[in-house]
Amino acid sequence: MKQRIDKINYYLNVAEAVADRSTCLRKKVGCIIVNNDEIIATGYNGAPRGRKNCIDLGFCTKKKLFPDVRHGGYDACRSVHAEQNAIISARRKDMIGGTLYLALCRVDNGEYESGANSCQMCKKLIINAGISKVIVRGKNEKEYEIINVEDWIQQDDLLDGKITY
Repeated sequence: MKQRIDKINYYLNVAEAVADRSTCLRKKVGCIIVNNDEIIATGYNGAPRGRKNCIDLGFCTKKKLFPDVRHGGYDACRSVHAEQNAIISARRKDMIGGTLYLALCRVDNGEYESGANSCQMCKKLIINAGISKVIVRGKNEKEYEIINVEDWIQQDDLLDGKITY
């Protein structure tokens, strides 16, 4: 008989399934917000409602306009981030003290992105939403990182010049 999956990987698997709805040509990102063992909201990365997605256009606008820029040029990105889509779909009172589960897979090789984390803008939204933990899938189902959002507040990496967006 197959062993029952633990809760963290259960929720990370749900976030991964949500990522399958992503419309980005570079990264499929999915997230869910859970509080009191209940899924409050889901989100994946894709263009705002009514706008054309990169998969529909057949090219990444960010990569087209900024081909050599890895971290930057996101004003040219068509996608709303997965975390942003989940947060705007939930009521703040339901998110306070909750956990955001995040799964990010590269489209070019189908692998999880090791060391993935929320960008600076998403970190700010997660903090203001009242979410207490972020759990990010690692290279496989056995690896994940648990981040206490309070650490983002106390260790303000923007003051050290660290840019993740």
